[in-house]
Amino acid sequence: MRILVVGGGGREHALCWAISASPLCTKLYCAPGNAGIAQVADCVGVAAEDVAGQVALATREKIDFVVVGPEVPLAAGLADRLAEAGLKVFGPSAKAAQLESSKGFTKELCRSHNIPTGAYERFTDADKAVSYIRAQGAPIVVKADGLAAGKGVVVAETVDQAMEAARDMLSGNRFGAAGASVVIEEFLVGEEASFFALCDGEHALPLVGAQDHKRAFDGDKGPNTGGMGAYSPAPIFDAAMQQRTMDEIILPTVRAMAQAGTPFKGVLYAGLMIGPEGPKIFEYNCRFGDPECQVLMMRLKSDIVPALIASADGGLKHFDLRWSDDTALTVVMAAKGYPDAYQKGSEIRGLEAAGKVEGVQIFHAGTKSDGNRVLANGGRVLNVSAIAPTVAEARARAYRAVDLIDWPEGFCRRDIAWRAVGRQK
Repeated sequence: MRILVVGGGGREHALCWAISASPLCTKLYCAPGNAGIAQVADCVGVAAEDVAGQVALATREKIDFVVVGPEVPLAAGLADRLAEAGLKVFGPSAKAAQLESSKGFTKELCRSHNIPTGAYERFTDADKAVSYIRAQGAPIVVKADGLAAGKGVVVAETVDQAMEAARDMLSGNRFGAAGASVVIEEFLVGEEASFFALCDGEHALPLVGAQDHKRAFDGDKGPNTGGMGAYSPAPIFDAAMQQRTMDEIILPTVRAMAQAGTPFKGVLYAGLMIGPEGPKIFEYNCRFGDPECQVLMMRLKSDIVPALIASADGGLKHFDLRWSDDTALTVVMAAKGYPDAYQKGSEIRGLEAAGKVEGVQIFHAGTKSDGNRVLANGGRVLNVSAIAPTVAEARARAYRAVDLIDWPEGFCRRDIAWRAVGRQK
């Protein structure tokens, strides 16, 4: 098959790495790709958000199967346009992608189908939002309703902080149209986990759980980011918790979307809080997590391509996947200043030596080539990933590789998987 992966981040590098190993893949393209992806795929300079450009590329190159990585083109209808052009695609329609593109849509679906989630209200008026915050107290969570690149969530520890966030979002200053409506939500207590399931519109195939680290700095301090590291499996997410999540959250959602005439095909990513009452969903994403995709692909022993095709074709009912029992862990190296202002263009050295550490795979997230040099070209720039029999060994390998990378303009968290390592002591 001739396969096209849409996107140019760490998630897409991990997908390209896994797809390129499939005997079904005879030719792999990625658009726009990055310096790391160029080692396993032909990169074409078409932006992920350029829906018409991606359809034209897939048609011109006679692509058999398109795998859409990021959420923005899905929300813009790329899967719909590809299907209209007669192309097979992995990823949900724009209407199904509302599970990610509208926080309010998801919360209302949960409320109407008794899917466990935090109490919430949705506002377009700042004064009403402020009154609600005052009545609820803090801590409380304020979310931009639309897509904000993983940064549209403020976990407010004080009422004043929450009111400022709501006013900032609703004024359009912070996230533009994405903040025209806000969801104000109960602060859920527990431990966070990410869970993924492939869906074919009717059935869902559980993948595995992972744990992400959203805050920028060690000790879960600093602003929310798109993710500073992840590991899988997550000890909090055992087989019993996976079954509850499938029964109480994933399958009711798949049924609800089918009943609404907007069947969900693709990967459903549930952001969960595991508390005393069990799992509650605080967000859905309509694509693989980034950086969770990186650790999932490292643990996956089966060929990824037939699973993605079965999701697109409605063939998941009798499908199964094999996973390594080892732990995979990824450390995000980001440009100093991220998630706020950061500089592009600094040179990254030492990648070859770092990639030779046992069990290590380096996925590029925001890089570009300049001759033989690799330059930083984004906020999150590298995913230094490792796999090993234990979480402590995987972490040691990943940080050994991090320390071999010569990039003074970058930074990373040094405590990825601290919860899991603490449990093993």
